[in-house]
Amino acid sequence: MNRIILSTVFISCLLLAACSKKKPPVNNEVPVNLMTAKAKRVLYYDTYPATTNALSQVALLPQLQGAITGIFFTEGTHVDKGQKLYEIDRRLYEDNYNAAVANLQVSEGSLVQAQQDADRYEYLNKYNAVAKQLYDHAIVTLENAKSTVKASAQAVKSAKTNLGYTIVTAPFSGTIGLSQVKLGNVVTPGTTVLNTISTENPMAVDFIINEKQLPKFEKMQENKKPVDSLFTILMPDGSMYPSTGKISVIDRAVDPQTGSITVRLVFPNPKSYLRAGMSCVVRVHNQDEKPQLVLPSKAVVEQMGEYFVFIAKDSLVNDPKAGADSAKKKKSVLLASEKKVQVGQTIGPNVVIKSGIVAGQKIVTDGVQTLHDGSPITTANKVGPSGGGKGGK
Repeated sequence: MNRIILSTVFISCLLLAACSKKKPPVNNEVPVNLMTAKAKRVLYYDTYPATTNALSQVALLPQLQGAITGIFFTEGTHVDKGQKLYEIDRRLYEDNYNAAVANLQVSEGSLVQAQQDADRYEYLNKYNAVAKQLYDHAIVTLENAKSTVKASAQAVKSAKTNLGYTIVTAPFSGTIGLSQVKLGNVVTPGTTVLNTISTENPMAVDFIINEKQLPKFEKMQENKKPVDSLFTILMPDGSMYPSTGKISVIDRAVDPQTGSITVRLVFPNPKSYLRAGMSCVVRVHNQDEKPQLVLPSKAVVEQMGEYFVFIAKDSLVNDPKAGADSAKKKKSVLLASEKKVQVGQTIGPNVVIKSGIVAGQKIVTDGVQTLHDGSPITTANKVGPSGGGKGGK
């Protein structure tokens, strides 16, 4: 019995001693990694979604009604200016032309007769050997015969023009598309589209910029010595187009609703790699030679469309270990201070910072996901690289 009592007392003492030990202080400091913001010259490209367009493009429309009797090209190939493409049934228009020629010949014969009569009556009229009325009628008949010949000649020209319209030729050299009509189809002037032809070399590339960027592009256009590789494009598969371009034209007006304007570049296209209507990305070489601040993208936090970074600031706080004199004794700690920044171009894993911080400040690069403004931080424990980067808080 005594042993039981002694054991109980001993265990109670152990428990009491354990409870009397002080709990270790809780460390609220967030482990982070820091870097010093430095300004340096950077090479990057401003990118713009763009579309390729032919400098010249036309839809082929028939000028006459009739059935298609001939197609003389291979779809999707290059055609030369004046090359024969389509033929519309010529028979009716040939008949009209032949009839117009015959009418012209009749009119010319009537003119010869009227001229002879007018000459005869003019001779007789000199000697008052014919009635004045007959002479006047002969002169009028001659003038009418001349007018009839002119009208007949014009009818021959019109018939010949219509006959020529039965052959549809290429208005300029370029690439012809898929035929919209087949042999035997009846076409109607002004409504039936036969095909489309577009030029392929050079090729235009159109993209839209904000009106605030207009002065920058106007200076590029005026520059007589353009920078090498100033304008390049990425193909739809992400590959780089082998040739560089130049500004051809800037649109005449800014869209008042969007505040944007179209810029047109021109690229050589000798191998027809570029096709009208392609989507691509225009890259404009950065011309700003001033040093700029560049941070890892993971150091930037996005919240509601705004961007922030955390800088490390040395601050003095009360030291709780100082006891009663804590109000007079301070200790230095690192605190995270949130700063709103304006971001620029993304360059690989980094991003350009246009404003909000200055060179020399200590920037938190890892551990930003758990921070808020005023959080105590420490660099004693290294933080592994995080995949943050412009993530929401």
